[in-house]
Amino acid sequence: MPTRFSHTNIVTRDPERLAAFYTEVFGCEQSGPARELVGEWLGRGMGLPGARVHGYHLALPGLEGDHVPTLEVFSLDEIRPTDTDVTQAGLMHISFAVDDIKDTIERFLAAGGSMQGELSHADVDGVGSAEFAYMRDPDGNIVELQQWGQ
Repeated sequence: MPTRFSHTNIVTRDPERLAAFYTEVFGCEQSGPARELVGEWLGRGMGLPGARVHGYHLALPGLEGDHVPTLEVFSLDEIRPTDTDVTQAGLMHISFAVDDIKDTIERFLAAGGSMQGELSHADVDGVGSAEFAYMRDPDGNIVELQQWGQ
């Protein structure tokens, strides 16, 4: 099998709530049963002896086929607090291209998210123009919304 993207993982204290947020705002759909993972194999693979994982895979919208990438929303028995900042090294944000950015922002806020910045417009040479906004999901993870062709 050729290399392909599989999933992005978000660790949360409340995977049910966060999975419901991404389902409500972006139309993600649960992919398969809830995951309840435990075993020596998991601890070895994660480098975290005794690890227990609970959560969901959500199929990302706008993609079809047998191997749709997912957003993995998991909880572990031990979660360490972190500060998420747009200048922090590592994963900065996930992004969704949307048809109606203002409507999506309203749904995002109504579902428990918040604004990180403000709705802005960009002209990107060779690519086009877009409206975009950086948001935070209910756990504080940064989510970029984009509406191209504006």
